Amino acid sequence: MSELVTVRRKIRIQAISVGLAVAPFGAAFGALCTEAGLGTWEALGFSSFVFGGSSQFAAVTVLAEGGTIVAAVIAGLLLNLRSLAFGVAMAPSLRGSLLWRALTSQLMIDEATAVGSSQQSHALRRYGYLWAGFSVFIFWNFMTWVGVALLSGAGTLIEDLGIDATIPAAFLGLVWPKLSSREHQVVAGIGAVVAFLLVPVVPPGIPVIAAASAVLFLRPWKEQVNHE
Repeated sequence: MSELVTVRRKIRIQAISVGLAVAPFGAAFGALCTEAGLGTWEALGFSSFVFGGSSQFAAVTVLAEGGTIVAAVIAGLLLNLRSLAFGVAMAPSLRGSLLWRALTSQLMIDEATAVGSSQQSHALRRYGYLWAGFSVFIFWNFMTWVGVALLSGAGTLIEDLGIDATIPAAFLGLVWPKLSSREHQVVAGIGAVVAFLLVPVVPPGIPVIAAASAVLFLRPWKEQVNHE
């Protein structure tokens, strides 16, 4: 029992740390909303109901640059397609009624999935997923309000301070243990190359989605290794 308590405590610390790491981006999003002409409640609605950092930024950036609502929605949807893969990975650990699954799916973000999927049992995976999801949700929404209320004129302050590096750094730290096997290293390497090559030539968000195609190379690679 004491071991379980210790494990859960470590998960909570990890989850809260992730929430704090992404908090500055919530403030940056709030500031961007004011530039796009959105009010406080509209910004908070974005962060509560859309709740997908990169998709929120993509959609509001389109609006800020004078794009249409349709274009903003499409941009957000493209970036959130990766949540389908997250759902497949976490589904066995989130079994329950239709209402329960619908509610928990709102937390299906990178950070919650990373913390949850790194645990050893379904119960701990669910525990990590929910703690990380709620942690990010609370900090993100609070900092969205801070961004709207206090940072509307901050300009490039977030980038100038290097805060924009916190999310990828935190996420890399979470997934790094997953790269212990040769298979995962190969998939990650191929995905990185695909994303790197596409960044200069396709719209933002597409490289991330295309990088997921790296899993298609896994089976041929395994067959070749087994044959050798």
